[in-house]
Amino acid sequence: MIRMKQSRARRGIQTLLLASSLALAGTPALAQENTRDVIFVGNNWEGMIDVIDAETYTSLGRINGIPDKRQRMTEILFNPIRLVFFKAVRYLIGEGNDQYVDDMYSSPDGRLLIVSRPSFADVVAIETGTGKIAWRFQVEGYRSDHMALSPDGNRVAVSASTGNVVHVLDVNTGNEIGRFPTGNSPHENVYSRDGSKIYHASIGHVFTPLDKNLLDFTKGERRFQVVDANSLEIIEQFDFADKLKAAGLGKLSPAIRPMAHTPDERFFYFQLSFLHGFVEYDMEEGVVTRLAELPNLVPDLPRELYINDSAHHGIAMNGDGDALCAASTMSDYLAIVDRETFGYQLLTGLGEKPYWVTTNEAGDRCYVSWSGTDQMSVIDIDTATELARVDVGDHPQRIREGQVPAHW
Repeated sequence: MIRMKQSRARRGIQTLLLASSLALAGTPALAQENTRDVIFVGNNWEGMIDVIDAETYTSLGRINGIPDKRQRMTEILFNPIRLVFFKAVRYLIGEGNDQYVDDMYSSPDGRLLIVSRPSFADVVAIETGTGKIAWRFQVEGYRSDHMALSPDGNRVAVSASTGNVVHVLDVNTGNEIGRFPTGNSPHENVYSRDGSKIYHASIGHVFTPLDKNLLDFTKGERRFQVVDANSLEIIEQFDFADKLKAAGLGKLSPAIRPMAHTPDERFFYFQLSFLHGFVEYDMEEGVVTRLAELPNLVPDLPRELYINDSAHHGIAMNGDGDALCAASTMSDYLAIVDRETFGYQLLTGLGEKPYWVTTNEAGDRCYVSWSGTDQMSVIDIDTATELARVDVGDHPQRIREGQVPAHW
């Protein structure tokens, strides 16, 4: 078992101080008094969203993420170009399945659930009380992807995979506040804690079969960007390939997948295409500092068979900033990694094809989706043990904490 450096008591004090400082800054989007804390699990291939109580881990019900499916399908079937892209998403990215729910966030009052729907290339706000769509936004191009909610809960950033832009929308109205250009296949978005910046990564064409190192150039333009969250002007951007070469890691793919960072946002931890592990990046110095190598339990599997180039997909930092949870999508394990030493403990046999990891608000537990066995687990980070496992829908991917009305 990995011994973490700080106790839960200290973690609780840190969490309280952080919440207090955010409140003084006037930036938080925390739950309101008439709401109930829940966990949302998006079932990508099914289109349903499971709602789980954040304290008891019992299922409270489900929200239909595609109540307008018939209307959307009619539009697609009568538009030849959209139909081609709809099928491309199904067979090139969705493993033969339509992608109905990728990401989701609730509004601070729990009234709305914002959902990105890749196959429909849109973002919708669903009223949690009625199940009706309050607003809908069609993204640029033909596929929507990962999102990020601003700390005050007023804005949501969504990647438009084929449009090569990130849209920033008003949570309450769905109106576009602005957008910024990206590389090919914009993917992960993360707001800074103070809401002043958006960290963004474009992953390139992960759906192509040209996965040999010599053919890496066919993957397109992959950028990491730091964006001013108010003006949406790009503060900094770079090709991560240059950073990897400078660190002697030029053979690694520069496609940044999910990411996590320390509480002070100095050190970032990037999962990369095909990599069993992650790299540490010093945002202040602008250099790759370390490589964390985790076990490859499928050494004979050709990288061409990795799902969308993902050896690992899902990483999250605990509240103390001294441990990470990392999902090995191809090797079917969750790793709890000590940030200082990169020592790790593997949790195996819990499920198949883990596709996402996130931590709870307190930072002492992580949630992992097992998309191959249609379940999600709650993991105690300090003890590296499973506290609960919940049956969900078909191919769960993104997991987010949020709110619904107290009477829900």
